[in-house]
Amino acid sequence: MTEQAHHSDSIKRNLKSRLNRIEGQVRAINRMIDEDVYCDDVLTQIRATRSALNSVATKLLDYHMKGCIMHKIENGSEQEAMEELLVTFQKLMKD
Repeated sequence: MTEQAHHSDSIKRNLKSRLNRIEGQVRAINRMIDEDVYCDDVLTQIRATRSALNSVATKLLDYHMKGCIMHKIENGSEQEAMEELLVTFQKLMKD
């Protein structure tokens, strides 16, 4: 069974708000394509959306390290926590 995160309501609201804005950006990119907007302008919007998504990932990693990973360390599972953190970083580094 997969472990579950236990984020506070404020963390969930923050992440969902960011993701909702990103969803809106993606819809805007789709409209830009339909409307034959100049390619460079579309690429600029894609870059901004990618940056926003990276920001969400960074925020989630922060919460993961301060919450899930610290919880494992506090419960005596330092090795497991470090291995999980390494795998998490490897996932984020992949393109």
